[in-house]
Amino acid sequence: MPIINRTIRTLVILIGACAIAVAEKPRVIVSTDIGGSDPDDFQSMVHYLVYADRFDTEGLISSPPKQGRAASIHECLDAYEKDYSNLETWSPDYPSPVTLRALVRQGALDAQSEAVPPDEISEGAKLIIERAKVADERPLYVLVWGSITDIAQAVHADPSIKAKLRVYSIGSWNTANGKKERDYLYRNHADLWWIESDTTFRGMYMGGKQGSDLGNRSFPNEHIKGHGALGELFMQKKADIKMGDSPSVLYLLHGDPNTPPEPHWGGTYVKPDPKARPHYWHDDPDTAQQFRDKPGANSVNRWREAYLRDWQKRMDRLKDTRSPRGSGGLGRADD
Repeated sequence: MPIINRTIRTLVILIGACAIAVAEKPRVIVSTDIGGSDPDDFQSMVHYLVYADRFDTEGLISSPPKQGRAASIHECLDAYEKDYSNLETWSPDYPSPVTLRALVRQGALDAQSEAVPPDEISEGAKLIIERAKVADERPLYVLVWGSITDIAQAVHADPSIKAKLRVYSIGSWNTANGKKERDYLYRNHADLWWIESDTTFRGMYMGGKQGSDLGNRSFPNEHIKGHGALGELFMQKKADIKMGDSPSVLYLLHGDPNTPPEPHWGGTYVKPDPKARPHYWHDDPDTAQQFRDKPGANSVNRWREAYLRDWQKRMDRLKDTRSPRGSGGLGRADD
């Protein structure tokens, strides 16, 4: 009887652990200016898609500035579709190409022109509101790789969604091209959960271990080139690592996303004004975290070898199907 009881307790613990793991799978919407003047969004989308089994993707939105359009997201999904037969042998959690295509929306075509977002909102903003209102206890992460236009429209149209949103935005050039919507959110919604990365993200391609095959050019040449349709698309768009938007994804892959000040692959962030903005985090000004003139960049590049090696294993999935355990074939690279 004691053995049976111990077995039952073990099973209960395992089942509970599985339930927690499922519950902690992040809900994600990606808002991207892919197809505009900077090709690194294609790189970041390739990176995101080989990790698609780690997320519950709920939206892929094309956003300003410049020429970004939903057609460029579909271009990435065309490549994903060609690689899907390999990827699904590694994990049943990879969403089907059909599923992902159904989540694509065209966001705003232009940056905000007035101090306040317009009453007529984009299809992308409507999707953000829709998904934020779903009966799900998990927060909804919106990874902003372009202008924050669609977030501003959604929050302006329905401020109640802020309780569910967690925004990680890549600022800098994106902010310069969508300043009014960024300033609207900053001035009027101090309670929005928001990581704004203006310089930390540059640790993706600046600093860290870059010797041997870990360089911005050597890594793609050795570990991306010749790796499926997604690898081909990456090399076609830009053959060296920039991927300035990928820290938003890395943040969810390694580290506790509930605590921005703690170490993450996607950076460490601080509250500039915790009393006035209790849920707003920005680049860490500590000089130990600064690379050249980029505050916070070292909090990303310190993990460079780890996140590139992990990505290397993911890209290898595009070359080989996973053999069943015990078959003597290729084993699973990672969990």
